[in-house]
Amino acid sequence: MKRTTLRLGLAALFAAWLPTAVHAAPLEEVRLDYAFYSPESLVIKHNGWLEKDFAATGTEVRWVLSRGSNNSLEFLNSGASNFALTSSISAFVSRTNGQPVKAIYNYLWSVPSAILVQGDSPYQTLHGLRGKQIAATKGTDPYFFLLRALAAENLKPADVKIVHLQHPEGRTALEQGRVDGWAGLDPHMAGAQLAGARFVYENAEFGLGAFLNTQERFLAEQPEAVATVLKAYERARRWIIANPEEAAQLVSGETQLPVAVIRLQLSRYDFSKPLPGQVHLDAIKPVIPLLVADGVLRRNADTEAALASLIDARIAKDVIEASDEPR
Repeated sequence: MKRTTLRLGLAALFAAWLPTAVHAAPLEEVRLDYAFYSPESLVIKHNGWLEKDFAATGTEVRWVLSRGSNNSLEFLNSGASNFALTSSISAFVSRTNGQPVKAIYNYLWSVPSAILVQGDSPYQTLHGLRGKQIAATKGTDPYFFLLRALAAENLKPADVKIVHLQHPEGRTALEQGRVDGWAGLDPHMAGAQLAGARFVYENAEFGLGAFLNTQERFLAEQPEAVATVLKAYERARRWIIANPEEAAQLVSGETQLPVAVIRLQLSRYDFSKPLPGQVHLDAIKPVIPLLVADGVLRRNADTEAALASLIDARIAKDVIEASDEPR
């Protein structure tokens, strides 16, 4: 019954897109990124689900590794990928700055970062890092988290020296003593913790969604391909919830990181909010003034319009409501 409902619901949805979709060229290849910060992407890639699902149409599946939201959006906006795994804020920034990004699924919810120092560091608080070097990846959740953390502690970005490094390099720089603090991202953050690093700032109120995105044109022209990808993500999400230890083992194998690191990473993730909506948008709003002040967004940018048009959850809604249990 669920599969019948899914077919009928998606058929109606595709009919709404038909005037645009019928003019699209046949899809010879679908390009996706996978990322260590997206367990679902690793599950899907490991199991070859999309390769099997697209085989009937002769569509090839190509994967590219993203090391951060900035990296992922570069792939999407350049045409190197059709889908991008990003923080919700990164997707919003990209759309506000003129890119036709559409968020179509929320693959997890979490407090995405914390500020770490080495275990033997003399610094005990974020204020202690005033004038010191903190590594962060610009355009990603840890960078946005750092802006929020500084503001919450009545500090400004100019009060610290932000060193722009990709997430793995940020951890390495911290452990080698080349920076004093690091705005971390899992699984690298979990690995650093288990290796002895400690938090000097965390905030449970900074929870955010993490989006699977595509571009407006691809969404309009290839709704069936979008639905196929979303069904795989929903299948992976449910499988992870039902099989947490197997998921940890699988992600450990894919990332070549110890399973203890992955268990800690997954323990911080909430997989219960897959349909992007108002709660995800509301979580972005407190960050907007900080993004403008930092120059990430133009002062005259129409942030309200960008936020209001960021999400298109129509296909995800049908997929989530009608999906079977994991096979």
